[in-house]
Amino acid sequence: MTTDNAPYFRRALLAPLLAPMLALGLALAGCDSGPPAPSEADWPLAGASIGGDFTLVNKDGETVTWDDFAGEWRIVYFGYTFCPDVCPVDAAAIAAGLNRFEETDPERAAKVTPIFITVDPERDTPEVVGEFAAAFHPRMVGLTGSEEQIAEAAKAFVATYNRGEVQDNGFYRVDHTANTMLFDPSGDPVAILETHQGPQVLADELAKWVQ
Repeated sequence: MTTDNAPYFRRALLAPLLAPMLALGLALAGCDSGPPAPSEADWPLAGASIGGDFTLVNKDGETVTWDDFAGEWRIVYFGYTFCPDVCPVDAAAIAAGLNRFEETDPERAAKVTPIFITVDPERDTPEVVGEFAAAFHPRMVGLTGSEEQIAEAAKAFVATYNRGEVQDNGFYRVDHTANTMLFDPSGDPVAILETHQGPQVLADELAKWVQ
């Protein structure tokens, strides 16, 4: 073998070895890019008439509207702080699911704001609902308002509720729908999050939809 021909022979010998490595590299690059994000047409709630402007009050007594959350992905839940069972369980699942999403993808998770809207404004003062929400997640926003404001917000988000009879000790329950809904940064409905299936399922759903 002459010196002039050595590069040619080296290339000839290396070609069969490099081809599989290049193919593997392309495959790995494809894996790193991940599946494409679902389009709006793929959203389970695409086109649904759910959501809309409201005027409510936060923990500091400040007026809050739906537009104040523009640009953020929003998890919306209607419940009440005196709920003996469903609401705290769902709020805990929302918080735990968001926490898991934050661990795996903090950048996208930072775009998500969980919102807890009370259906019991008589007992859920701004301070009460604010403390309740913050106890589950530091970024969970608790909102209340007048009876009329709550009724308007619930109607816009297709949430129903009904106050039960007052017991001798003054306690009463409020029956209500318990849907956890995800909205995109424009305020359009995306999907119902299955909180009853546990925080990991909710985290996986957030990872699927949030862009």
